[in-house]
Amino acid sequence: MKYVKFLLGLLLGLGVFACNFTEEIHFNEDGSGNINIHFDGDELMAMIASMQPDSTSQDMAMDSTLVFKDLLEEKKDSISQLPAEEQAKLKKLEPFSMHVLMDPETQKMNFRLFSDFKNVAEVNDAFNAFQDASMLTAPQDGDENSAQPPMKAQEQTTKVNYEFGGNRFKRTMEIIDQELFTKSIDSLKSAEMFLSGSKYTFKYHFPKKVKSTNVEGATFSLDGKTMTYEVDFLQMMKDPEAVILEVELED
Repeated sequence: MKYVKFLLGLLLGLGVFACNFTEEIHFNEDGSGNINIHFDGDELMAMIASMQPDSTSQDMAMDSTLVFKDLLEEKKDSISQLPAEEQAKLKKLEPFSMHVLMDPETQKMNFRLFSDFKNVAEVNDAFNAFQDASMLTAPQDGDENSAQPPMKAQEQTTKVNYEFGGNRFKRTMEIIDQELFTKSIDSLKSAEMFLSGSKYTFKYHFPKKVKSTNVEGATFSLDGKTMTYEVDFLQMMKDPEAVILEVELED
């Protein structure tokens, strides 16, 4: 469980040391598919290795997969002590798994949050749901077997929604708490130098050829079924509602 506490703390702090994210979705003809949110933290690992050259290799090297369904089952007794609203937030994590690779010697740091779905609406707001993993940190006072309840989830300021039906796909992001969102943007000012140059890439694989999209600068595979679109990570965080993706497929 020490691994879980360290890992979640690291990932929840990526907003300060963010590098490049890729949001990749594969769609089947019946609307099912899978989602994969990937973080490339090689530059962050290089920085950590340079700051802690003596202890990094022993303390941080890992290649593991965390299945949230199993973790929720493991901590079900402590989770049952939480308010119903907090339990509902944790329930959203159940479909997901996460693979983490950290290798200080090769300066590699990657994580993948992934899940299969029957309808993409099942994984609406996947990235924000993952932030609620902070509730699953290890018990305090070094007691690995403690039944203390997990900590309260962070308040979310935005929400992502996916829609896919017929020949149309849409991804939108909305601000759900303007006051908290404004505070979060203010807190980013001190981290802008770290976020500068970071990218968020959308990569969507459709069962049919793309007929049109509302965004300029998107690129497509040779068969026209895969669309890739890249945005500035910092600008997306500052104005999330401006990132609206609409795609129409051929009949």
